[in-house]
Amino acid sequence: MKSRSTVIVLLACWLAASSSRLPAQETPPLTFRAAIDLALKNSPTTGIAAADLQRARAAYTQSRDLFLPQAMLGSGLAYSYGFPLSLEGSAPSVFNVNIQEYLFNTAQRQYVKAARMGVDETTSQNAERRNDVIMETALCYVQLDTIQASIQVLREQQDMVAKLQDIVSQRVTAGLDSQVDLTRAKLAAARIGLQMGQAQAAADQLRQRLAQLTGLPGGAIQTATESIPQLPVVSQTDDLASLAAERSPAVKMAEQAAQSKSFRAKGEKRMLYPSVDLVAQYAVLARYNNYDQFFNKFQRHNLTLGAAIRVPFFNPSQRAAAQAAEADAAKAWKEAQNVKDQVSAETLKLQRSVRGFAEARDISKLEHQLAESDIETAHARIESGNATLKDEQNARMAAQQRFAAYLDATFQLDRAQIQLLRQIGDLEGWALAQPKR
Repeated sequence: MKSRSTVIVLLACWLAASSSRLPAQETPPLTFRAAIDLALKNSPTTGIAAADLQRARAAYTQSRDLFLPQAMLGSGLAYSYGFPLSLEGSAPSVFNVNIQEYLFNTAQRQYVKAARMGVDETTSQNAERRNDVIMETALCYVQLDTIQASIQVLREQQDMVAKLQDIVSQRVTAGLDSQVDLTRAKLAAARIGLQMGQAQAAADQLRQRLAQLTGLPGGAIQTATESIPQLPVVSQTDDLASLAAERSPAVKMAEQAAQSKSFRAKGEKRMLYPSVDLVAQYAVLARYNNYDQFFNKFQRHNLTLGAAIRVPFFNPSQRAAAQAAEADAAKAWKEAQNVKDQVSAETLKLQRSVRGFAEARDISKLEHQLAESDIETAHARIESGNATLKDEQNARMAAQQRFAAYLDATFQLDRAQIQLLRQIGDLEGWALAQPKR
């Protein structure tokens, strides 16, 4: 990440004189790759994704296994008086075995395909969740890294403002400046204090969120700038919108959901088709149920094996259900197209915004360079007697403010690039890459 390396070099120059005042870190900094790995391992979203995938696979197995024999052992013990009536649809028996299996059922075949597509849909959803975790962790880490650098700049600004306030106070005493000038100096100090408080609060919130994602204690999280992988250059001529629509897990998930509903619609329609089931029953009967009194011959062991054939020929309710399912499938395909269009539009917007953020960063960099030149100019004017220490302090404060703006512009560019990487499906490859040293 060339821009971030430049930031570090500039920041090192600004803070070389004050580095001795920074508190020593008791624990090593958390690297970018380690933060991503811990978030993928410990985030609650990961556990939710695993549970959803297990449920989807179980639903597919349940639907598919109806084509395997379903056997049930039981007993129909009952007291009979007179003719032995049925008990839950079967003759009273000491012991019985019932077996049923789908042999020919075109509707269930479509339901199996829908369940299989449900597994693929859940897999795509989990890929989207995984990208959510990676992107949130990456953005929190990069933003925290930027804020840590900004805090160091603000500390330098506080020192500058304190010196400026002291200089102005002395000039007021000497009759060279007015009380209004002193009030302005105090106001500048108050504004820097406010910015410092806001930056500290933002850093604390980001550490807390990283702690929730990684499972580490928030107070011990410190970033390592050199561990952040370099972001790839974004070409404005590449058709990233089409690439994103092709790779996006959200688009795949929407299309798979529509395909699943299409299979279910076919299944509802084929409920009107003939079906054949294998059925078998074995029962051990007892004489105390009076079978030998009402039938010519009593047999203790009995077996029935055959096929149950169903041919629907009039079922208006099922036809209506099939039509409703077809409408749901048609709606799902339209929604999938909307998702695809939305992903393409968002990707193109991000692609173009990267160019704008890059230009804004370059402008901030040039403004910072000009502000540094103003420091040299003020120093030269002091030596020639045409300026005071107050002028130099003002120039230094302006330069540090420009540097803080440069840090912010750099983060805005990084965030847009990370979001674009997610859209085109390259986020994980970038986040888990080894940084170039």
